[in-house]
Amino acid sequence: MNFILTWTLRLIPALILLQTLFFKFSAAEESVYIFTTLGVEPWGRIGSGIVELFAGLFLLYRPLNWLGADLALGTMTGALLSHLGPLGIEVMNDQGWLFKLAILTWLCCAGILIQDKDRWIGLVPFLKKV
Repeated sequence: MNFILTWTLRLIPALILLQTLFFKFSAAEESVYIFTTLGVEPWGRIGSGIVELFAGLFLLYRPLNWLGADLALGTMTGALLSHLGPLGIEVMNDQGWLFKLAILTWLCCAGILIQDKDRWIGLVPFLKKV
């Protein structure tokens, strides 16, 4: 059961992150709209795509899956705040799918960090006592 949960928590966000790279790197209309609205087109789109590429790959590599989860959690926090702010929940009539995928990715990555806390918690000195 733990094996299935671990791989589910890793595969879902990795697939979401890696499949969105096509849209970011090909300058798809939706991606350009999002990052133009946020005032960071094209560098925000390309930069977040690079971070998401590393996060997705790290999620699939067991020794670094905690780092991938951490990168994705940070990126998805920014995405969620953008949706709650200037973008809105629904972007270009997507019925909130990007927002929902960001929530799912965030939850899976939080689950990875909780599940694997013994592997990364030593890197943050003030958390050792928790």
